[in-house]
Amino acid sequence: MMYRMYDLIQKKKDKKELSRDEIFYMINAFTTGEISNEQMSAFCMAVYFNGMNAFETAHLTQAMVESGDVVDLSGIDGVKMDKHSTGGVGDKTTFIIMSIVASLGIKVAKMSGRGLGHTGGTLDKIEAIPGFKIDLEPTEFIKNVNEIGASLAGQTGELVPADKKLYALRDVTATVDNISLIAASVMSKKIASGSNGIVLDVKTGTGAFMKTLEESLELASEMVSIGNIAGRKIAALVTDMNVPTGNAIGNTLEVIEAIEVLTGAGPDDLKSICLELASNMIHLAINLPIEDARTMAQKQIENGAAYEKFKEIVQRQGGDISYIENPSLFKVATIKYELLSKTSGYISEMNAQAIGTASSILGAGRIKATDKIDYAAGIVLKAKTGSYVATGDVIAVFHTNNERVLQDAISTFTDGLKFSETPPEEKPLIYARVTVDKIEKY
Repeated sequence: MMYRMYDLIQKKKDKKELSRDEIFYMINAFTTGEISNEQMSAFCMAVYFNGMNAFETAHLTQAMVESGDVVDLSGIDGVKMDKHSTGGVGDKTTFIIMSIVASLGIKVAKMSGRGLGHTGGTLDKIEAIPGFKIDLEPTEFIKNVNEIGASLAGQTGELVPADKKLYALRDVTATVDNISLIAASVMSKKIASGSNGIVLDVKTGTGAFMKTLEESLELASEMVSIGNIAGRKIAALVTDMNVPTGNAIGNTLEVIEAIEVLTGAGPDDLKSICLELASNMIHLAINLPIEDARTMAQKQIENGAAYEKFKEIVQRQGGDISYIENPSLFKVATIKYELLSKTSGYISEMNAQAIGTASSILGAGRIKATDKIDYAAGIVLKAKTGSYVATGDVIAVFHTNNERVLQDAISTFTDGLKFSETPPEEKPLIYARVTVDKIEKY
């Protein structure tokens, strides 16, 4: 049956449900260029205001999955696990989690992306390790997972081309922050990536796409529902992103902090979130109770097995493990500027998006896709929300090789700070665990 895009726009504008066939027609025709950007923009705006129900979102996701290649991981023995974060600041959890889980013999087939705007990209961070190769042929990726339990790579082939085209359009039409469109975008890539089990890290707060807990819980529930319909083992944690995860923001700085956690040190907040995400992956993979899985994950750090697994992953993909064994070998920025507090009091707010943007300005991220990364650039926090600082105390250290951007980064960072005479209310690191059956508040 033939459809007219005009009619589908009208139908969604009138808050009516689109059928599976209508959605598949629309995505296929848009991908091949039969539907114009103007018409798809109008449709996205209609969805932005009127939403999509669970069935429409699931059909949209599957249509995007089928718009391109689907990774075949059947050559990997056993359950294949994946983890996805909706994007945050200082989020270097992937390196820690995959090392913990793979050290237990559970397969982790991880395909990641690059950073844009205030959020960092996993591929950019891991490429701070000299020699690390992220462009793997499918056979090499599968061989790595089978032989050492894990591999981290960029997307190969033409994976979900509909999403790439649709996201570019949403980005310039102010329709990015719609829960159905975000859920379909994220889950189409995860389903096309081929893993059996997925743990989602859904960020909430100032540094996340979803600024409120209610929105984040709704997004988590929608993505879990899509994964379940697609036959995946899936769970989501809703985690805090009002403050950056850990203390380091920036590519090399974050790799070094991940190494610290894997060797038993590092910030407590980063360690706690990693253990919870890892324990959920273990639970889904081998059906172990969460409490037992958490204990098992902790032991893999304490006995050094997770650290050794990370070195094995790095070495297998061409990375120089001498940098992992001796992080002082990493190149450092020529400028290290200490930001001093101009007041005394408790830090009541430390806007994570402002901090991520400041780090990008220093050279650690991209404002536009063609920008080059300075791996040494970034920020190390010396105080965070809830900390008491006196006048003259160091709040953060800015790392950059470009003196001209320093003042802009400082202004952006300080605009995101607020102080109070009394300690702010402490926010939890993890707000909830979302499964198909329930939302479990922490």
